[in-house]
This record gives sequence, C-alpha cells and structure tokens, in this order.
Amino acid sequence: MSAPSTPPPPSSLAPSPARAEIALPDRAATRRLGARLAGVLRPGDLVALRGALGAGKTALARDVIEARAGGTREVPSPTFTLVQGYETDDLAIWHFDLYRLARPEDIEELGFDEALDDGAALVEWPERLGDWLPAERLDIALDPGPGPEARIARLSATGDWIARLDALTGDG
Repeated sequence: MSAPSTPPPPSSLAPSPARAEIALPDRAATRRLGARLAGVLRPGDLVALRGALGAGKTALARDVIEARAGGTREVPSPTFTLVQGYETDDLAIWHFDLYRLARPEDIEELGFDEALDDGAALVEWPERLGDWLPAERLDIALDPGPGPEARIARLSATGDWIARLDALTGDG
C-alpha cells in the first residue's frame, strides 16, 4: 500500500455560498427532495450530508440513489463498508458513510478521487474528510422538525451548485 498523497488544496477563490432552507414535514417530502437532487447530479459532484445520528442522512441518500436508478435498487447503508457504489443508466453514484473513518487520508483507500472522476458522491459525516473535503460542493444539514418524521434541510451551495440550488428548493 502506498503512502497517502497530499490532499488537494482548498480553492482560495471559492465564491460565497448560496443558502436555502427547506421544510420537510414527512418522509414523502424528503423523497421529493431526494428525487430533485437525483435529477441535477452530475459527474464530479459532491453532496455533503450533515446531521446527528438518526437525522435522516442515509434516508436522503437512499432517496437520491433510488430516484436516479428508477427505484430498482436495494440501497443498504454503508455504515460498516464505508462506501457503496451504484451504477445508474448515466451516472455512477458513490455513497460514503465516514462515521468510522479513522483518519482523513484513509479516504484514498476507498477510491474517493476515482468516485469524483467518474460519478457523484453522497458523503455522510463529511467533516471526517478534513482538508480532503472539496470547496465546491452542496452541503445539506438535516435537523429535526416539528413532528416524528419532520426535518429541516439547510442547503449551502458553492461552485456549480449555486446555479442548481433553485431546482432543489421547489415544493418540499
């Protein structure tokens, strides 16, 4: 196994993020957000999913993958495998759950760079990436809302995601 290389430098010219908040009153609303997100994913995209344990990060990732794949895939949580890949008709989607990642540089062994070269990455616990977290990304923070299935999604977009933010903020 080769020594980890240095993470790419953060972009010093990254634009200020655009922000939006979406009320997700129930699972159906979360599925709709996942479907909208699936519709705008492109190769090279990184979606950082943030929130406490049980916040709904895995459910949203599952919704994105199922929507992009036409609902024909079983989508288990990658909690123990750390990464799970999915091929759709036009895009590979990589679901990373980094809760158990020991060191940021260990991400190389999981094929992180290759995932972003060929497809899109949905990353739970993105803070575990340290300097490996790309400056251009979509951050989605999920917080509890009023009700057992309700969530508040706080989106922060940089780079190419800024232009796509409106497509995500339709009727939650």
